[in-house]
Amino acid sequence: MTSSRPYLLRALLDWISDNGQTAHLLVDATQPGMVIPTQFIQDGKITLNIGPAAVQGLDMGNEWISFSARFAGQPMQVSVPVGAVLAIYARENGQGMMFGSEPGGDAESGESPRESPGEREETDAAAKPRERKGPSLKVVK
Repeated sequence: MTSSRPYLLRALLDWISDNGQTAHLLVDATQPGMVIPTQFIQDGKITLNIGPAAVQGLDMGNEWISFSARFAGQPMQVSVPVGAVLAIYARENGQGMMFGSEPGGDAESGESPRESPGEREETDAAAKPRERKGPSLKVVK
């Protein structure tokens, strides 16, 4: 199946905008191929305001997000792969959604998706044999 991330991003952008809030994207700036203002990268991440007052020509496709914006007074065409988006949220109240890695989403880069702690616990629990106490059901006639 295709990634659900672009569909969720578009839906959340509509939800944030419909509620009169300003949408921001948190982007992993270490991914290759993107065009972003590098002077604003902090800790390998960049926050981009994608509100209608801040950008022109916003295109949220299934593979790339692109728009024109001004950074420190300089116009720039920004392009970000959808897979690099870590979160979309409203600036005013922080409501939105964070994204983890998707299964099979990093196959091209050779990285395996990270396990969440819950998945690790399930795997560890499955590896341990469980004690059997015997059946707890009784036949009722």
